[in-house]
Amino acid sequence: MAGLSLRRTRLHALTRELTREVRVHREQLVQPLFVAEGILEREPVPGLDDVFRDTSDSLPAQIEADLEQGINKFLLFGVPARKSETSFDHSFTAAQIANVKRHFGNDIWLATDVCLCSHTTHGHCGILDHDAEQVLNDESVVELANAAVAFAQNGADCVAPSDMMDGRVAAIRAALQQHRLEQTVLMSYAAKFHSNFYGPFRTAAESAPAADATLSDRASYQIDPGAPRDARLAAERDAAEGADILMVKPGLPYLDVLADLSARIPKPWAVYQTSGEQAGIDLAARQDLMRRDAAQLETWLAFVRAGASIIISYAARRSGSVLRA
Repeated sequence: MAGLSLRRTRLHALTRELTREVRVHREQLVQPLFVAEGILEREPVPGLDDVFRDTSDSLPAQIEADLEQGINKFLLFGVPARKSETSFDHSFTAAQIANVKRHFGNDIWLATDVCLCSHTTHGHCGILDHDAEQVLNDESVVELANAAVAFAQNGADCVAPSDMMDGRVAAIRAALQQHRLEQTVLMSYAAKFHSNFYGPFRTAAESAPAADATLSDRASYQIDPGAPRDARLAAERDAAEGADILMVKPGLPYLDVLADLSARIPKPWAVYQTSGEQAGIDLAARQDLMRRDAAQLETWLAFVRAGASIIISYAARRSGSVLRA
């Protein structure tokens, strides 16, 4: 049949490699890390392959192992043992940052999540009002800025507020400037949706809201899945307030949002492939329902096609096999 042939460049594996428009590079990948106070040995995170809650002692060894696999960028979640409702102590996470940077210095890029959900007795991302019915925005923002400063002072290369409070990017940027930490990168969870894809993470971070509480979920401050316009407004605000990097979370259910925002706002864009997304791949692969590494690569390619230059993935440490899939 005469005419345009689209198959000639698909027939040979090496030709397919030459003609690909979109590629994933290991340099784009960020590996999440959990370090929990009070546990005696590292613990696997249920539902995820090769992901753990580390102790203070095991964390440097895990980073060393990741470096051997070519991963040198990390997003750290500290999980303190003591929970509170106000007056939060960030010393545990700050100490882990300092220890990691003493070990590895500029050989790694270390971002630190800035939120209160792992610190609170109720699992929400801020301070609740007297009746525990609402998260108090301004009071929470003050605490978030304090946390960001503590983490930056102890060596974090990047602080990443994930709380979705109004005005927290401006407050954190001002606090960093005030403490002469203006070189610290600020990566905002700009478009973080109220999602069902966070389950394993909430176990690892001890951050699930109490199901029987008056405020039993995060719908009052995370973006509604049916309100993409809110994502655009939040991202534009965070860019104007001083965020260096903007993020969409979750990834696959919000590829349309990522594509739209990355085209509209000329900033570096990150996407967070959530624990629920990752568990779907890992659990299906264990049942021989898909090839794990090939499926992983397919999702990463989708993120890059949609405009992400940074991919936060629990499978980053498996990138050696994934990128060969």
